[in-house]
Amino acid sequence: MRALVYHGPGHISWDTVPDPAIEAATDALVRVDAATVCGTDLHILRGDLPAVKPGTVLGHEAVGEVVEVGRDVHGLRPGHEVIVSSVSACGRCQACLDTLRGQCRGDGGWILGNQINGTQAQFVRVPFADHSTYRRPPAIPIDDALLLAEVLPTAYEVGVRNGHVGPGDTVVVVGAGPVGLATVAVARLYSPRRIIAVDLSEARLEAAAAVADAAEVPGKMIAELSEGPGADVAIEASGAQDGFVLCAQAVRTGGHIANIGTHGRPVTLHLESLWRKNVTISTGQVDTSSTPWLLELLRFGRLSVSQLVTHTFGLDRMEHAYEVFSRGATTGALKVVLHRE
Repeated sequence: MRALVYHGPGHISWDTVPDPAIEAATDALVRVDAATVCGTDLHILRGDLPAVKPGTVLGHEAVGEVVEVGRDVHGLRPGHEVIVSSVSACGRCQACLDTLRGQCRGDGGWILGNQINGTQAQFVRVPFADHSTYRRPPAIPIDDALLLAEVLPTAYEVGVRNGHVGPGDTVVVVGAGPVGLATVAVARLYSPRRIIAVDLSEARLEAAAAVADAAEVPGKMIAELSEGPGADVAIEASGAQDGFVLCAQAVRTGGHIANIGTHGRPVTLHLESLWRKNVTISTGQVDTSSTPWLLELLRFGRLSVSQLVTHTFGLDRMEHAYEVFSRGATTGALKVVLHRE
C-alpha cells in the first residue's frame, strides 16, 4: 500500500510500504476513506517529539471501512463504516474504566502515528478496535465525521469541559486554528455571554469572525481584559510560547485557564502574577470518551462544524497537504482532508 512515512525531522514521503495485518485478536483493519493532518503531526515533523521513530507512518485521525477483524472483536464486522479514534483504548485498565482513555495503561493511549503506524495511509491497523472506533451513521458527512476522531473531542474535553465554560461567561480562545475554532463552536452550547478569538493571522481571524463574537490580534482587547474584570475562561489553543502568557494576562481572579495547545518548547509560568488570583490551570490529553455524545449533536444538527474543513485533496497529495496546512496562517487552511480516490 501507499502511506506517508516519517524519515526524521523535516523529512516525509508518500511511499510504498507493506500492507498492515491483524497482529492481535482485538485488532481491526480499516480501509482509509478520509484522513487529515493534525498540528501534532507538524510537531513530529519539526522534531519536537523525538520518541517517534523514522519509518513510522504518521497520522491518528481517519474515517473508513472495516475490511477485517480479529477473533475477539465483537462490535464490528467487514463493511462497517467507522470513525477511527485518535486514542486507542484497551477498555480494561483503570484509566480506561475511569474514561481516561488517553492515559490507557494497557498499551493504548495515543499510539497511532506515534508508537505504531498511523492513518495517513490507504489502510490502517486499529488496535482494541471495539473501544477505539465508532460507527459512522450515514447521515453524517464523511468530512464532519473525521472531526470526531480528535478535533471536536479535544475542543470539548480539554478546552470547554476542563475550562468549566458556563452560561454568561466571557471566554477567550487564544489560537484560531482548527482546534481553537472547534472550541468556539462547542463553547456556544453552554451559552457564554461572549467568546473572543485571538490570533496573529489575518486569514484565521477572518474565519474566526464568522463564529466568535469578536476576533482580534493580541493587543487592546487583551489589555482591556487584563486591566478590567478579565475572562472567566481563557483557553490556550495555539501551542505558541506566548499563547499561555496571553491567557494568564486575560483571565480574571477565580477564573480558569485550560491548555489545549501542544507545546514543543518550554513555556514560562508567571506565578509571580498568578499566585494571588485563585486561578485554576488545567492541561490534558484527549480521551475521546465524549465522541458518542458529540456524534449525536452532529447527527441532530445541534453542532455545525463543516466550516472547519477548508481544503480537500486526494490521499496521494499528502505531502502537498502538509505544506498547505503548515502555512495555515497564510493559506487560511484549517482542516485539510484527504480522500481515497
